[in-house]
Amino acid sequence: MSRFDRYLLSQLVALFGFFSLVLVLVYWINRAVGLFDDLISDGQSALVFLEFSLLALPNVIRLVLPLSAFAATIYVVNRLSQESELVVMQATGFSAFRLARPVVWFGLIVALMMIVLMNLLVPASRAALSARSAEISQNATARFLRDGEFLHPDDGVTLYIREISDTGELNDLFLVDARDARRSTIYTARRALLVRTDTTPKLLMIDGSAQTLTHEGRRLELTRFDDVTYDLGAFVKTSGPKRRSLEEMPTTALLSPSEAILAETRATRAAALYEGHSRIGQPFLGLASSLIGFAALLLGSFSRFGLWWQILFAVVLLILVQTINVAASGAGATDEALWPLAYAAPITGLVVGILLLWIAQRPRRIRRALGGIFAS
Repeated sequence: MSRFDRYLLSQLVALFGFFSLVLVLVYWINRAVGLFDDLISDGQSALVFLEFSLLALPNVIRLVLPLSAFAATIYVVNRLSQESELVVMQATGFSAFRLARPVVWFGLIVALMMIVLMNLLVPASRAALSARSAEISQNATARFLRDGEFLHPDDGVTLYIREISDTGELNDLFLVDARDARRSTIYTARRALLVRTDTTPKLLMIDGSAQTLTHEGRRLELTRFDDVTYDLGAFVKTSGPKRRSLEEMPTTALLSPSEAILAETRATRAAALYEGHSRIGQPFLGLASSLIGFAALLLGSFSRFGLWWQILFAVVLLILVQTINVAASGAGATDEALWPLAYAAPITGLVVGILLLWIAQRPRRIRRALGGIFAS
């Protein structure tokens, strides 16, 4: 790698890190506000919020990397042009394709990062996030079991616990169940334990009594018990056995999905195939966006006012590629024969970038015409 290649690559990597940090913070703050409200309102600690935020970061980073690569390329090339460094290199005989070599290396680095993210880190983080979400949603103690307060986990239900010990034992429990309009029951127990089962959590009350009042006839029944089980399924909504989504599946399983995988994820074969191939094709959007940004700024002649028209042209091209990507994702997930659409946007971006490089150095008439358009 020549000195110029190392210089340009170092500039691109440095600005790429800066723009990635800024965009990740913007995405993360936007998501963290709603996540903080949901978790804190459910009685979770700040550590749980931090854990959920960290597990969501790989997916956020995956989304911003192509944009960061594009922004870094635009910024660096515009600065080199303003400082005449790019003009000097062109005057020494460097062609557009030769100048683009460090940009290609940079794009391949971004693509490699996205491959690792989309095929390893994102599925692992989504699986961990799903597991933790299911665990917290079934954690009745965090949801509504708090000592020293009268709680109302459901309409017609009142719960009071004098103390929750360090071992999770509930001391001096008082529970009123008046959901049935015909009768109501008051449970008291010296001790109680929260027992988790495969379906719903249950409350095991020990050494207590149950007073049942039948409203018709005003009849009161008193039952003393050594232990009794109370089902908390009405208060803690569970989704049954945990099902994985397509985002949690390994890429190899998605490229040839079995019936068991489709049944577990409740997804179509078309959606699974497109998800698998998109993990291979989408990383090259980072290379395509870098190449488009670099090649578009090589068009036209030098202007003291900067390369604003070229930058606007590059942004329009990037929007076009992203539009193709969105349209392809909608169509590819509906028909299993359309999985090649996962590569449509990256290939389109690469073809556009190569075409712009060819225009920037070959057909002088086209380049002169474009230069007049951009300079006007």
